[in-house]
Amino acid sequence: MRALTFLKLPFNHREGWKELQASSPSIPLLAWLVVLPMSLLPPVMLYYAGTHYGDAFMAGFADREWRFITTIIFLAEILSFFVIGWVIYAVVNGTEELSIRYQDAYLLATLAPIPLFVASLALLVPSLLFNVVVILSGLGISCSLIYHGLQALCTHQEFDVATISATYTIMAASALGWGILFAVIWAY
Repeated sequence: MRALTFLKLPFNHREGWKELQASSPSIPLLAWLVVLPMSLLPPVMLYYAGTHYGDAFMAGFADREWRFITTIIFLAEILSFFVIGWVIYAVVNGTEELSIRYQDAYLLATLAPIPLFVASLALLVPSLLFNVVVILSGLGISCSLIYHGLQALCTHQEFDVATISATYTIMAASALGWGILFAVIWAY
């Protein structure tokens, strides 16, 4: 797949998705070759920001145990791949209007967080506002990836409301899980 085609995935449900689906990568292959390396990026960038910027980035930022925090985040990212793949499969197949193959659910779980992983590169800039804008942009692109991925990978009866509802449920479950994790970590 060309890089330009990959960049178009969040913005349409036609181009590139069927090519990805036809390549049919196994779940362990996705985990080892995409999820594991990409999951290293946010903890490394957060560790860098936490140890180099300190309180200049945000009040209380320097006083954290960054080795512990980034290790927990890395492990949570790996675990969330498997959980979100299952959530996508369960939510989509829990409706009468949509269905998705198990392997396609994990393909989508692999692709959805990539914009957020890449957004962590914003931590190279010691500006909280800049980082918030970049991360929220990454979150929006992730939502779009899930929506267009569901449109492309699901067998459906042209009920776009069901696709929107499934996207919302998947993103809400993801945000809830990560929100609780970060609240617990920040309280530590």
